[in-house]
Parts: sequence; structure tokens; C-alpha cells
Amino acid sequence: MIEVGLLGALLVGLLGGVHCVGMCGGIVGALSLGLPAERSRWPLLLAYNLGRIASYTLAGAIAGGLGVFFSGLLPVQQAQQVLLGLAGGFMVLLGLYLGGWWRLLARVEQAGGMLWRRIEPWGRGLLPVRRPAQALALGVLWGWLPCGLVYSVLIWSVSAGGALEGALLMLVFGLGTLPNLLLMGAAAATVQRLVRRPGVRQAAGALVAAFGLWQLWRALSG
Repeated sequence: MIEVGLLGALLVGLLGGVHCVGMCGGIVGALSLGLPAERSRWPLLLAYNLGRIASYTLAGAIAGGLGVFFSGLLPVQQAQQVLLGLAGGFMVLLGLYLGGWWRLLARVEQAGGMLWRRIEPWGRGLLPVRRPAQALALGVLWGWLPCGLVYSVLIWSVSAGGALEGALLMLVFGLGTLPNLLLMGAAAATVQRLVRRPGVRQAAGALVAAFGLWQLWRALSG
């Protein structure tokens, strides 16, 4: 069920928000460098996050399309079981990652290092950011930043069922990351304190892992 996957992606994005601040917080801070004190940075923040989530969505569409292409090489029922099992397996791994029980997925970041070395110089050329168009372009580039959380959900989107479904999964995940990256002031501190609590993270991780186990059960019983 796509609704279960979307709920899981939203939880992963929201509860993984502290990790997102660690990876992207410096970039968000750089958006206000060089701006006059009286000028609001909200247009830059909104443009940056729009670009970032647009990259996630595009990557999800590509991954979802590739999943359908390769599953077409198998009989329909077998392909459905394989995709369902893949989705369930990654939901379990993401749940364990969120709960802090097993950080295997953090190693996924290493796989993006070669790609990032080619993209990162373009991002440096956009600093200092003074216009929303610059922030938008920076967000598009930084959407490909090596991040175990993002790359893991992207691999999960391979099993979403199609390009549209993969794009939607990554879009919902990106929206889940917004509270911590948009509200890095007093409101963000409250959100960060909440998601840092072991009980909250473990409850969310257990919920995502439970969704994954249910998906695995459906794949094996099909």
C-alpha cells in the first residue's frame, strides 16, 4: 500500500531531522551571510528547500522508473513480491537506523562520495547567496549531498511501483525534513529536543520497522 510507504517516509524525514540539521545546517546558515541585518532570509530558505526537495523528487522518479524497468524482466507476480520485499527490508533498516539500534545505513553515504566531488565545486561558486535564484540553485545541488538517510529512502523508492510513486515517496520524505531546516530558531530548538529523546526516536523507529515487517510478511505470504 502506497499510503503505508508515504507515512513511513514522512516519519523518517521528520524524526531524522536532527541528522539533516547536522548535514545541512551549515548551508542554511550560509544563506544569511552577507545579507543586511534588516533583510529577511525567509525567501532564501524557502528557495533553498524548494530546490533541495525538487532534487529528491527527481531522484525518486528516476529510481522508481528503474525499479519498474528491472521488475519487467521478471514475471508479474514475482516482480511484485521482489519489490514488496525490497520495500519492507529497507523500511526495517530505516526503522533500526532511526531508533539508534543499528547504523548500517550510515555507510551508504560513502557511495555518494564520487558523485559529490563533482558537484560540490558548483555549489561553492554560488556563495555568498544574495538572491532566491541562487538559493534555489544551491538547494538543487545540495539535494545530492551524500547522506545515508536520503540515499536509503532513495533506494527504498526503487520499489515504490513506478516513477510517479518514487517521486511521491521522496517528496513526502523531503517535506518531513522541513521543520528542522526551515525553523532553525526557537521553534527548531523545541523540535530538536523532541526528536533527540531516545523514547521518541525509538518509538518512531519501531513503527517504521513494524511497517517494514508487515511488507515483508505480505511479500513472503504472496
